[in-house]
Amino acid sequence: MIALALIVAITVTDIGIGTTVHLGPLLVIAPTLTASFAGPRLTALVGALAQAALVIISVLHGGLTTTNHVAQLIALAVLSALVVLITYMRERRARELSRVRSVAETAQRILLRPPPRRIGPLRVAWLYLAAEDEAQIGGDLLAVARAAHPCTRILIGDVRGHGLASIGEASVVMGAFREGAHRYASLPELVSAVEESVCRNLDEVAATVHDVGEHFITAVMIDIHDQGPRAEMLNCGHPPPLLIRGDQVTVLNSRRPAPPLGLCALCTRNDRTDPFTLEPGDMLLLYTDGVIEARSPTGAFYPLAERVAAFPSSGPDALLHRIHRDLLAHTGEQLTDDAAFLIIERAPAHLHRPHLMTHAGGSPPFTTG
Repeated sequence: MIALALIVAITVTDIGIGTTVHLGPLLVIAPTLTASFAGPRLTALVGALAQAALVIISVLHGGLTTTNHVAQLIALAVLSALVVLITYMRERRARELSRVRSVAETAQRILLRPPPRRIGPLRVAWLYLAAEDEAQIGGDLLAVARAAHPCTRILIGDVRGHGLASIGEASVVMGAFREGAHRYASLPELVSAVEESVCRNLDEVAATVHDVGEHFITAVMIDIHDQGPRAEMLNCGHPPPLLIRGDQVTVLNSRRPAPPLGLCALCTRNDRTDPFTLEPGDMLLLYTDGVIEARSPTGAFYPLAERVAAFPSSGPDALLHRIHRDLLAHTGEQLTDDAAFLIIERAPAHLHRPHLMTHAGGSPPFTTG
């Protein structure tokens, strides 16, 4: 141990050079150094060893009763006690912070329930990058649920703003979506139910004290039917998904866009959806604006569609890994907004098995920016 070596070195040197130079006060370095990497008990032990070494020096250099040695002993004892106290307070705060972080992580994971890796005939990959330090989720939201009929329903959205202050609004949308996914037969009915829930609860959960501006949520909701390639989308002011079919990447712009959720009386809800086809082997890439608005150090936006088109063909997990690595390289590892990805692949027929048409467990880990 470095601290113990310092005590021995200072003691031997001080005894060896005689009484012309006093190195005993330097012994306070040992407990101070120990406090930087150890707890209060070990720090106190090193402080006691330093005090014992100073006693030995004092005895050999004129006795314990000299004014100089008494002052040195008292100063070392006081300083060592202060260092131990500071170490104890630091360790207690670290334990409290660990408990709070554990509770926060559990709450965040419950709110953003990890989507299954397989659901119906679909394979799922997802990633959440939270811009706020120590947070695992923020204002972006995503969810996957089964409908009462043989269909998978998908949601991705983005609360205006980002960070922990947006979690309340995100929770209202995801809760209404999960409840309504099993209850409503059509996608427009589901969107209307989510909108109604948002309008009813937005004032209670929105961070209006710190953000007095408008509060709304952009979102895309998609129905993917189990049988056949049928799929339909209703886009509520959100960046359009990308359809990846082999080497081709198609931007699924909505022909009937709806306004964002939460505008309530200011808008009328769209009752018509945008149909498209998702063939076996096709992938659907959904994302939030934190992805396409991510800037490089020179100010350039991240060209998601172009980058995806340039990547070699791969499965959902491999594609997600490439996008994640490329996005961080583009931004220089710095994200200023939350970013979420959700990749859905209709599994090829030879990979689809009936027992996979359940909510299988497992998911990629949360990631912080």
